[in-house]
Amino acid sequence: MLSAYREIVKFLLLVAIVLLLPLLIQEGYLLNVMVFVGIHSILALALNLLLGYAGQISLGHAGFFGLGAYISGILTATYSINPWAAMLAAATLVTLLAFIVGFPILKLKGHYLAMATLGLGIIIYIIFNEAVDHTGGPSGLSGIPNLSLGGFSFDSDLRNYYLIWTFTLVAIGLSLNLVNSRIGRALRAIHDSEVAARVMGVNARLLKVQIFALSAGLSAVAGSLYAHTMTFVAPASFGFNFSVELVTMVIIGGLASIYGSLLGAALLTVLPEMLRAFQDYDIIVYGLLLIVITMFMPGGLVKGLPGVLTALRRKAAKEESGDA
Repeated sequence: MLSAYREIVKFLLLVAIVLLLPLLIQEGYLLNVMVFVGIHSILALALNLLLGYAGQISLGHAGFFGLGAYISGILTATYSINPWAAMLAAATLVTLLAFIVGFPILKLKGHYLAMATLGLGIIIYIIFNEAVDHTGGPSGLSGIPNLSLGGFSFDSDLRNYYLIWTFTLVAIGLSLNLVNSRIGRALRAIHDSEVAARVMGVNARLLKVQIFALSAGLSAVAGSLYAHTMTFVAPASFGFNFSVELVTMVIIGGLASIYGSLLGAALLTVLPEMLRAFQDYDIIVYGLLLIVITMFMPGGLVKGLPGVLTALRRKAAKEESGDA
């Protein structure tokens, strides 16, 4: 009961921060960065459900992200379908695709599974480049409309911020409910020992496919939001490098942690922008920071930061007692 109360308090605190943040960040560029933090948070959250809780690695989530963006973009820009209907169609189709391919792919384990999902992501990326008549090829697809409600169009950084973060908060709330439910406990059991989970009556194969499909569907929603926010999509945004970046967000933030997904996405989205001042050396500084975090916070930011703060408080207390 107490833990449930704490979860509610933490979630409400996050909601308050999201609502008030634009009052502190009035610059358009910073708001735009926070829009991407929201999109990346949904993606990291989706991957963490699969990797952190179910223990199934995927290097192809950028492909699902891209499918959501392209399906939504093509339906609206080419066929003039309502953007909300296009988003629903994209999420449904990608979820169905992931459910179908999940059965053969998730028979694999470890690096074999990683290779299979990598191959799937590469196939999707090649389709984006080669289906020129539909996707625009390497040049990309333009003319994608912004989302709107009635006469209210989400066509500014502030409006997009609240739109994206509404979806992000809903995704966080649903994920918290999922991982704290019977399904969440079954996912942890599969992560710890699939054999033991099967002995306890868990249909491990079906549950892995279901969480894979759910993860892909969430990624597709993030893709649709990206397409209607940017009003342009190109294959370069959905390649292998971005899949690796998503895995890094999850690991840096903290495996099997909903709020860790948010922290990891925020760090790896904001950090490159902060390091632009280093010009040609920004990638070196970026890499060193990630190495340091991985070395000294192996459990991720969500577990490592409290430990660092505790150590600093102890050190300060020792210094004060020594001075006395």
